[in-house]
Amino acid sequence: SGQGSEGYERSYSSEGYMRILIVSDTHGKNGNLEKVLRLTAPLDLMFHLGDLEGSEGYIESITPCEAHMVSGNNDFFTSVPAEKIVAVGHHRIFMSHGHRYGVSFDTLRIKEAAREHGCDMAFFGHTHRPVIDMNDDVVAVNPGSISYPRQENRRPSYILLDIDSYGELHFALNYL
Repeated sequence: SGQGSEGYERSYSSEGYMRILIVSDTHGKNGNLEKVLRLTAPLDLMFHLGDLEGSEGYIESITPCEAHMVSGNNDFFTSVPAEKIVAVGHHRIFMSHGHRYGVSFDTLRIKEAAREHGCDMAFFGHTHRPVIDMNDDVVAVNPGSISYPRQENRRPSYILLDIDSYGELHFALNYL
């Protein structure tokens, strides 16, 4: 299981190619996630960045790979941690829903938290608006919401991260 206590860390070797699905803010409505899992298979990992609203067990049961999840501001009675660190190849990913870091305004505080944890990536949700910010030493990524999008086109969104055999990151924002 991808769940654990605060600060739980898991490492993956990326010898060769990896495909990772990044989603957030399903809010208990998992139909679009089911579609995306079918569209993107096969996957090596999935990251869910919070607001699961009680469906973490179901999400784990339908995901064909290890699923790493963090809780969001609407996840009240859950054992899913609020933050998590996952190492993939030579990258360290700080996972947080983001609401405690002012992500509705900018990515400065969540990037600083990632740095403090020795991470070069910060994955977050909460805003329901997709972001791939590669402007400095920490890459900040928000897949938007797969259930309740708020960006201009109002289309459910998710991100695929492909890591090539050289360890290079390739982020692709996708819409349903």
